[in-house]
Amino acid sequence: MTIKFSVILPVLNEAAIINSMMDHLKALAGSDQCEFIVVDGAPDGSTIKAITDHDVHCVKSQQGRALQMNAGAAAAKGELLIFLHADTRLPRNALDLINQIMTQQAMTQQSLIGGAFDLRIGSERPMLKIIARIASLRSRLTRIPYGDQAIFIRRDYFNQMGRYPEIPLMEDVVLMRRIKKARGRIGFIPEPVITSARRWENEGILYATLRNWLLLSAFILGVAPEKLAKYYRSGQG
Repeated sequence: MTIKFSVILPVLNEAAIINSMMDHLKALAGSDQCEFIVVDGAPDGSTIKAITDHDVHCVKSQQGRALQMNAGAAAAKGELLIFLHADTRLPRNALDLINQIMTQQAMTQQSLIGGAFDLRIGSERPMLKIIARIASLRSRLTRIPYGDQAIFIRRDYFNQMGRYPEIPLMEDVVLMRRIKKARGRIGFIPEPVITSARRWENEGILYATLRNWLLLSAFILGVAPEKLAKYYRSGQG
């Protein structure tokens, strides 16, 4: 089997949903071109122990999303890496859409190094729909998508860029800023991924949104991600 895509899931305490997530991924059109890598940051490996599909490549890592994603990338064999949060669902034709955007741009001699999807939040609340639209628009204007938009990137280019910086927060922002500085081109797929609303529902929509905006603003102004991570974790419940 030719492995074109490596789907990498960093997880922590997701035993309750991991098998439904794997069922979702195996049902994707073109999934026979994929390998699925689950990277568990829990010392006891509780999430990967719960996986019933023996074809899934299970990896244990130190806890930390950047550390886990880098560990998954180190084990990957695919030409394209897809970094996917465990609470985010891809459209069923996601792999075809990635193929199309990467192939079309190559044919016009404007090769992309990767890209991301637009965002939808899995809720009918009007405020969350607005937040998702703003996030998608912001990403397109700044050319800096966030991790919950299912970032995909050529494996060789990802390694060339030094992988994700192993910091506790904003690793996706730093990597995308590096790519912009290096004039790497990324594309956006209008078909959205759907991310769970649980963060906003657990913390409160207004609080979670303002907290995230303030953290990003502080990071851009130079506050160390190690300091910001304390405020991000304190808001999670």
